[in-house]
Amino acid sequence: MTKLFATRSALVATMMLLATPAISAQQDDGAPPPSKPGKPISAGEVLSGELNAMKVRDIKNAGKRIAMYQITSEPRRLPAPNGLCNLETGPETFQLVTSSDAQATQLKSFVGKAISVKVDEVACASDPGQMSEAVITKWSLIRKQ
Repeated sequence: MTKLFATRSALVATMMLLATPAISAQQDDGAPPPSKPGKPISAGEVLSGELNAMKVRDIKNAGKRIAMYQITSEPRRLPAPNGLCNLETGPETFQLVTSSDAQATQLKSFVGKAISVKVDEVACASDPGQMSEAVITKWSLIRKQ
């Protein structure tokens, strides 16, 4: 009986030695402090970031594939009533809505590069099919000098 007790005690001690570092590591790895909300962006301000292009299906035009452009930037707060778009820090991806073929052609040459746009109208994404957190409906490209 003593031999069985010693074996079990040794097993328990070994398990405690193996588990203790994992338990202390979990306690030391506290969640990082929540990020601060991004700086505000409003009409007339400049948004800079990398331009990405994606092909999406247009539900209004018989499922035709169209290009959608978005800027990935630092988190930004939108003006009221949109605020943070139900995110802790604000949106980081902004869809650029093209209003003409000329705007789409203009963006096509900048895909994968850093660009800056002057924002005239911005709102939180609300349609289920949108891939970005916010949508810029009126904008103009700023040329770097």
